[in-house]
Amino acid sequence: MSYQLTALFALFVAVFAFLIWGRFRYDLVAFAALVIGVIIGAVPTDVAFTGFGHPATLIVALVLVVSRGLVNAGAIAYLARLVRRSGDSIPRHVATIGGIGALLSAFINNVAALALLMPVDLEAAKRASRPASDTLMALSFATILGGLVTMIGTPPNIIVAQYRATVEGAPFSMFDFTPVGLVCAGVGLAFIALIGRRLVPHREGLSPDPLSAINDYFGELEVQEGSKSIGRQVSELDAKAQENEARILGLVRNGKNLPGRALAAEIEEGDLLLVEGSPEALDRLRSEEELSIVGSNVIEDIGGGDMTLVEAVVTREGRAEGRSVAQIGLLHNHGVSLLGVSRQGKRIYGRVPGLRLRAGDILLLYGPAERMDDVVAWLGTLPLAERGLNVTQGHRAWLAAGLFGIAVGCASFGIIDLAIALAAVAVLYVVLDIVPIREVYDHIEWPVIVLLGSMIPLGAALEEAGGTALIAEWIVAGTQGLPAAAILAVVMIVTMTLSDVLNNTATAVVAAPTGYEIATRLDVSPDPFLMAVAVAASCAFLTPIGHKNNTLVLGPGGYQFGDYWRMGLPLEILIVAVGVPAILTFWPL
Repeated sequence: MSYQLTALFALFVAVFAFLIWGRFRYDLVAFAALVIGVIIGAVPTDVAFTGFGHPATLIVALVLVVSRGLVNAGAIAYLARLVRRSGDSIPRHVATIGGIGALLSAFINNVAALALLMPVDLEAAKRASRPASDTLMALSFATILGGLVTMIGTPPNIIVAQYRATVEGAPFSMFDFTPVGLVCAGVGLAFIALIGRRLVPHREGLSPDPLSAINDYFGELEVQEGSKSIGRQVSELDAKAQENEARILGLVRNGKNLPGRALAAEIEEGDLLLVEGSPEALDRLRSEEELSIVGSNVIEDIGGGDMTLVEAVVTREGRAEGRSVAQIGLLHNHGVSLLGVSRQGKRIYGRVPGLRLRAGDILLLYGPAERMDDVVAWLGTLPLAERGLNVTQGHRAWLAAGLFGIAVGCASFGIIDLAIALAAVAVLYVVLDIVPIREVYDHIEWPVIVLLGSMIPLGAALEEAGGTALIAEWIVAGTQGLPAAAILAVVMIVTMTLSDVLNNTATAVVAAPTGYEIATRLDVSPDPFLMAVAVAASCAFLTPIGHKNNTLVLGPGGYQFGDYWRMGLPLEILIVAVGVPAILTFWPL
């Protein structure tokens, strides 16, 4: 072997060892390997940073921004609502939340899909008084499987598609992955719901985040012109509120509380609804029922569209302690409204404006993002750690989904490149304030971008130096005399094994050229081998480190490292068993 090839193999062995060890962050390991590769002459200087401008890297970043836009606009909340209606039956719940997770993962980043649905799953477990471990791993695996269905569902699909463009002149299109992906995802989901979930041991999850115990905010929502709640009875709206884990406590009309909870009263324009629930529940109720935060029109006229929610604790020394909400004059003085107050789990009675605040009360403030730090300091309150609260813009759900659908359609029919289409959607989301400019960079997963940008030049250098050809030669020699279909299965197994201990992105970067080289040596079409790499690189089910979704559920589910293979091993065997015939059916050799 040449010096360059020897150096590159040594670098990859070191990268794999450090990634498996897990002592250092994967992006740091990959970037350090790239820098070392350039210094020792293994990677040409002129291509060292080309990975950061590679279409695959850009698409991964843009998918994360678009995913945030769909969440902000409330397009995802409609699907999440179905989960809450599935009841407490574990099989039905797993089938429902797994199906929704897989559907979401096909079109938004699968990590984002899991992050969106994991709180819903935890809520369902708490409501049913069962361990979250019964369903969380199933949800993680389902969102991974859903990513197989389209090109943008998971980074390995993007990498393989772009690699095909490099070697064949044209990438895989958006829905080229769909036939095989649907077969694997469908069979995998059926296994998870019927059998796999039973193989996972019952575990008690970690103690919940202290912030998650702040569930009971008391506040007011205003019925403005055009609200679809007008003309409905309070009891009907209360039933809808309870679906969102909220409750209607009363109704105020013309400044007066109607008797009791006014459940029989018909809602009119200008009414104020007294509500109770978590921040997420109140925001869902506001968005889905087209209600308004009191003073929101005034606030948005002053502050524009970049609205946010902030939680802050009242202190004894602060300006808010001992004064009523009306006396503080948040809306008049600062253009900020009070969406709710939480008081140590105790129910609050009366009106929000007349509520006299006490030390220890937690305020849920709504207003322009750029003003919040100053308002919190002026009040003398202590801000709580951020927990991802966002203001859902329910009236823009169809707009956000429509723009995304148009972009996907244009890319699918070859009218415009996918990266450009997603970039256009991201720009429109920012212009329309669906994704505030301050959130654009916050929701790009920079460690993944650095990993991808670093590994692509290393993978290209390995291929250029003949490394992937050498690996392919070893695999072909080791499978001498076997039919091409059996070799395809071996490629899937080797790729899956790598992905179980490495990041799936890094696995795809290395395995795609290897699969292509094997196909070339066998004198068959490379497409089935590239498709096999795409499927296998994403299907990391044996460990909590192979895919970030598995890592995300490790703590909340209380799982141990050895729990994953119980459901993951038969699932991986099943994916190979159905994946190989499906690939050969839709992508013949």
